[in-house]
Amino acid sequence: MHLFFRLTHRMPGHWVMVLVMALLLAASGARSHEIRPAIVDLTFAGDGTVRLDMSLILEAALAEIGVEHSDSDDSPNARRYNDLRGLDEAALAAEFERFTARFLEGVRLVAAEETIALEIVEIGIEPVGDTNFARLSRITLSGALPRGATAVTYSFDPAFGPSVIRVPDGQGAYSYSVYLDDGSPSAAIPVAGGSALSAGQVFVDYIGVGFTHIVPKGLDHILFVVGLFLLSPRLKPLVIQITAFTVAHSVTLALAMLGVISLPASIVEPLIALSIVYIAIENLATNRLSPWRPFVVFGFGLLHGLGFAGVLTEFGLSPAHFVSGLIGFNVGVEAGQLAVVAACYALLGAWFSDRSWYRARVTTPMSLAIGGMALWWVVERTGLMA
Repeated sequence: MHLFFRLTHRMPGHWVMVLVMALLLAASGARSHEIRPAIVDLTFAGDGTVRLDMSLILEAALAEIGVEHSDSDDSPNARRYNDLRGLDEAALAAEFERFTARFLEGVRLVAAEETIALEIVEIGIEPVGDTNFARLSRITLSGALPRGATAVTYSFDPAFGPSVIRVPDGQGAYSYSVYLDDGSPSAAIPVAGGSALSAGQVFVDYIGVGFTHIVPKGLDHILFVVGLFLLSPRLKPLVIQITAFTVAHSVTLALAMLGVISLPASIVEPLIALSIVYIAIENLATNRLSPWRPFVVFGFGLLHGLGFAGVLTEFGLSPAHFVSGLIGFNVGVEAGQLAVVAACYALLGAWFSDRSWYRARVTTPMSLAIGGMALWWVVERTGLMA
């Protein structure tokens, strides 16, 4: 650590900026190659059959990226994954047909200690489109329940990545929803319906979902928090800003999940990127924390809350445990943000924030790098590069 800062201290300011920008550019690849969980809806038809409707990044399953990788580039199978992403629908369907037996081994439903034989009844693959973004495929599987089965357990091979298992209630909500990230089976899911999870279990599960949405998957949220840190690494003003941000995103997250407010991701995501640009510009324009900055951060927190709502909407919160799931997710997000702040303080604030060169060597180049990355996201998310 000291060696790194002795080296950067001797560098001209623009070379420090270049170094930081290179590191951020490398990190930004996680957004383009981020592995999302398979979303699986389980329904009981009432005629003795069970159905799984899956939405997943099929290429990641075929390449067996695995739950240990949040970014496909970290996997030794990254080249295979990237080759698959370039295939058209027919070619990818042919690859999946050859992989079908292996895939069916990895999707397991067990009832009355008997593994249910599943078959693929439908598959839908999107056109290639922009390969900078993962495409989703849809697979429907069906099988016969054993006679007298009262509950089933679901598991997904960790070699295919994480998954979320949900049970639709027929009214647009979910009576059961849980995130599985290690290949372990779900709790027993009653055939007759009803949640099989306690409020405490949902709370704990969604803490993990919220934390991983920040670290390591939420690079835009991470850069926003780092931007807050850079202008004033002192603890008190930083706590005030983080608190304002947390309160704000908690409010809009709750309102969005209740259906009170709604904005499409095509609007929310560019605005989130613009909020990071603003923070970076303010860091460059002033060397002191303005009295209105917490209010500005509060306003941006409202935007980020709408972004968080997209994650929970996709996962599906059980109405029976809506409050515990929502609170758990917020606790996880807050823990992720505090982990980012703690890392910044341990790497920078505790050692160098009182040095005369801190602003010139740290705040300015890092704010330029963060602002440049966020501006690129604005262009990317608004389709200006199309």
